[in-house]
Amino acid sequence: MIRFSLFLLLCLLPLLAQASAIDSLRAFVQKAQTFKAMFSQILLDKNLQVMQEAAGVMMFERPGKFRWTYEKPYQQLIVGDGSRVWFYDQDLNQVTVRQLDVAIGSSPAALLAGSSTIERDFDLTEIEVNDEMEWLEATPKTKESTFELIRMGFSQKGELHEMVLRDNFGQFTVLVFTDLNANPVLAPDLFQFTPPKGADVISD
Repeated sequence: MIRFSLFLLLCLLPLLAQASAIDSLRAFVQKAQTFKAMFSQILLDKNLQVMQEAAGVMMFERPGKFRWTYEKPYQQLIVGDGSRVWFYDQDLNQVTVRQLDVAIGSSPAALLAGSSTIERDFDLTEIEVNDEMEWLEATPKTKESTFELIRMGFSQKGELHEMVLRDNFGQFTVLVFTDLNANPVLAPDLFQFTPPKGADVISD
């Protein structure tokens, strides 16, 4: 009886472990109304060769407000004000504006700041547990998304630490989050953006 119970437990353990990644995502969406973290980002081509590396600071306030500041190797700003998303390239002095609901499928910033966006727009699947990380895979329900799939890795404590995104060209974007701060006080003007004077503004 003991050996049978142990066998049953071993059979159930992977299911119990893998069931927690989606639970961690839901808890993250529910509990983290504001969030701030440092991030590093690597863009890989379809052969997994490094094309670009970047780093910066991200923050959001649900629903739909966020600010991602790329500090290196170039300065770029992405701001979501709850209805629109502003992409500002400082070197080009160019601003691109998109409606938030359109940008959700093409921006991890918009995706993370939504209240129920991920489960509404993506099918979620538990995939694996490795290196003490719990992973889920999100595939878009429509073909309008820029990404073919998104993988999210949570620690055993339920903290979001990594995202891997594969786009329609087979390229991968790998995001690693550090210095996590859940529910900090964030000034409202962080999520507002006014195009600089003389900037070229492109809108959908």
